[in-house]
Amino acid sequence: MNMILRLIVTALLVMILSYFLPGVHVDDFVTALIVAVVLGLLNIFVKPILILFTLPVTIVTFGLFLLVINAVVIILCDYIVGGFEVSSFLTALLFSLILSVVQSLIFSSGKD
Repeated sequence: MNMILRLIVTALLVMILSYFLPGVHVDDFVTALIVAVVLGLLNIFVKPILILFTLPVTIVTFGLFLLVINAVVIILCDYIVGGFEVSSFLTALLFSLILSVVQSLIFSSGKD
C-alpha cells in the first residue's frame, strides 16, 4: 500500500511540475503514473550503474555530479515514455532537483 501511495504522490508531483515548468509536458494523469513507475524502475536498475561508472567524477565534484545523473535519468524517462517530454538538459536538471526535494520533504515527514 505504501508503494502505491508513493507512486500516486510522485505522479501528482510530475503533473504539478509539468504545469509550472515550461519545458516539461505530460499528456494526462495516466502518463504521469507511467512516468512515476518508469522513474522508479530507472532509479532501481540504471541509476546505480551510472553512479558506479561515474564514481571518480562524483568524488571529485563532492557528489554534485549526482545531479547530472538525476537529469540523465529524467531524459531517459523522456525517451521511454510517450506523452512525457522534457525540452532540454537544464529543464531535466531543474525538474529532477525539484522532484527530489519535494519527495524528500513529503516522504520524510511521516517518520518520527
